Amino acid sequence: MGDLEQPFLNTLPTSNEAKPILCEELKSEEEQDAKVFDYGNRAQWLRAAVLGANDGLLSTASLMMGVGAVQKGAKIMILTGVAGLIAGAFSMAIGEFVSVYSQYDIELAQMKRDGKVTGKEKLPNPFHASMASGLAFAIGSMVPLLGAAFIEGYKARIVVVVAVVSIALLVFGGVGAVLGKAPMIKSSMRVLIGGWLAMCVTFGLTKLVGHVAI
Repeated sequence: MGDLEQPFLNTLPTSNEAKPILCEELKSEEEQDAKVFDYGNRAQWLRAAVLGANDGLLSTASLMMGVGAVQKGAKIMILTGVAGLIAGAFSMAIGEFVSVYSQYDIELAQMKRDGKVTGKEKLPNPFHASMASGLAFAIGSMVPLLGAAFIEGYKARIVVVVAVVSIALLVFGGVGAVLGKAPMIKSSMRVLIGGWLAMCVTFGLTKLVGHVAI
């Protein structure tokens, strides 16, 4: 029995050998956690950028479609879009700043309660998220504006705006799916159908209100 147990015992690490192995495993786990934490930090402004661009695209396009339902002139439609771009970009930037700064304060307070004195630089940056959200909203808003800017005919202008916005919605839906590791086709179609619904409802209700002359 002693001879049979000897090979098995030889395979067991000694206490001196086990310490480096344990240290390496702990170090590997810490590095993995740090990578996940860093990815979440970087993803903060990416999420803000994608959401901002989608909001800018959809809200500005819907606003232009609503005005276009009662005003056929290209100038008023474009001016409405520009006003929506400026107001929406500032609104998104300020809202994202307040939201992320609140998250920053909560996580910082938790770190202080846990006695952690390092890692503050890894917390979400409200300035980065704010700038990403506002800039992305403006970029998204430019899509329907550029689509309407060079079309004189009323019906052709409406068709072009819907077409370019639909393409952009598919693109933004695909980007969001990639970042969220979701099914791309399903996500893109969900964003596209939601965008069509928003534009149709805004167009229809504004036209109805225009006819009633409230």
